[in-house]
Amino acid sequence: MTNFSHLGFGVGLRSEHYADVLSGPTRIDWFEAISENYMDTGGRPLHVLEQVRRDHPVALHGVALSIGGTDPIDARYLGNLRRLIDRIEPALVTDHLCWTGVDGRSLYDLLPLSYTEEALAHVVRRLSAVQDALGRRIALENPSTYIAYRHSTISEWEFLAALAEQADCGILLDVNNVYVSAYNLGFDPLRYLDALPPERIAQIHLAGFTDMGTYLFDTHSAPVSDDVWALYAHAVRRFGAVSTLVEWDAEIPSFDRLRAEAERARLIAETTNDPHREFATDFARGSALRLAPRIAEINGVADLASRAA
Repeated sequence: MTNFSHLGFGVGLRSEHYADVLSGPTRIDWFEAISENYMDTGGRPLHVLEQVRRDHPVALHGVALSIGGTDPIDARYLGNLRRLIDRIEPALVTDHLCWTGVDGRSLYDLLPLSYTEEALAHVVRRLSAVQDALGRRIALENPSTYIAYRHSTISEWEFLAALAEQADCGILLDVNNVYVSAYNLGFDPLRYLDALPPERIAQIHLAGFTDMGTYLFDTHSAPVSDDVWALYAHAVRRFGAVSTLVEWDAEIPSFDRLRAEAERARLIAETTNDPHREFATDFARGSALRLAPRIAEINGVADLASRAA
């Protein structure tokens, strides 16, 4: 398998920023558009997306494929997505490793899977069919998680790596989601990153979370945290030059503020790939050390629960 193209440093395309994006040079390398926002509509949104595509690479990012679900893959949805792909010619098409509903009813959330060999085979079959229907490989994003299933037999990172190999797909590595899940579930985020195959990393996402006191919530409503920047530096060291995108979907800031986040990603990537590699690694290790008490706390509670069961 060949590596995915490095697009540079991008941001999500949101209607609040249409005027900024269309008014002149953006100093942004590429944009990501939510697939469903442009699949069943024409008018201004699609017109703007086509204008953006003329000047920049575009990635299409879906939220409704439900690749881990048990309902049949929606043929109408795939047809609409294929038509949008043919029209926009995106550099990359992505969705999430999750399920979103059952019996035709959407739960309007990106829900995690149980990580078993049976679930892996199920997702591989469905993803292979989707890629055949779309005529291209896609990449799947690791979810932000708040629960873990007791009957999971492998880790999320092992599941994701095996899925990428068996279905010949890419991985959209959301570094913020890794950090949020590590805090909530009590695992080492560096172990997660180090277990993924570099040649399968198609794109990286960065975003902000909200600290809810007892858990972290992936809200995309704040700047990227220092610890997530630290993990990003480690990811760049491990995976090299990978297309990187900053997401900000709630309490949306000015375009200048969003662009500043993308520029920070560029600066970290450039310095990490140059003479400061050891610094970047030490920075990421510091982030992991700050998580250590939380990991010990959660694993201690889990151990007590297993003894009581």
